Amino acid sequence: MSEDNDTDAAGRSSAEKTRAALIEAGLRLFGEKGFAATSTREIAAEAKANIGSIAYHFGGKGELRDACAAHIVETIARVADPVLATMPPPTDRAAAEAQLRIATERMAGFLVAAPEMSSFVQFILREIHHPGRAFDILYAGLVEKVHRRLCAVWAVASGDDAESEATKIAVFTMIGQTVYFRIAREAVLRRMGWREIGATEAGLITATVLENALAALAAHRERKP
Repeated sequence: MSEDNDTDAAGRSSAEKTRAALIEAGLRLFGEKGFAATSTREIAAEAKANIGSIAYHFGGKGELRDACAAHIVETIARVADPVLATMPPPTDRAAAEAQLRIATERMAGFLVAAPEMSSFVQFILREIHHPGRAFDILYAGLVEKVHRRLCAVWAVASGDDAESEATKIAVFTMIGQTVYFRIAREAVLRRMGWREIGATEAGLITATVLENALAALAAHRERKP
């Protein structure tokens, strides 16, 4: 099987467009139905692609699931890396707190408002409940990487050890607050009386998550001897 190399306005070839469509379809269907309940025929139909294109681009359904996990890691890295990877390790509390503010605002805004996060979160939750090779990709490239970096910043800001249980739990809590608004999106919309979570609504959520994180940080400092 071969695909032509005609390009679209974004400069993507037909092969690249097909591959992207298959990943998008895999993310949605694997997240909604689970890996075992999703057939390659369904994925191809959703992507408007030939069923043989899955084997051509990925090798099989399992490898497509791995590619979906890698796509999530790469997409979130484009948001997180400019904040986490390019900033020098903070050397004092003020610098660490400033980095926490920036990281929280940037990532919370993306997690809450970005349209693609809906399929991302469903896929991730499925993989957490049934961990396998795709979960290993998500954990190594996303969970551990981002969490460990935030723990290092939190440690400087709080005066605690970066690998302490208290630090790890504090950072998981900070991330979890934001993720909740994506997981429980429909409940939030109904209870808040919102029609959508747009820029204004995402800003309110992000401000509250940041306020909670800074309050937790202050409380942690007060408990330190």
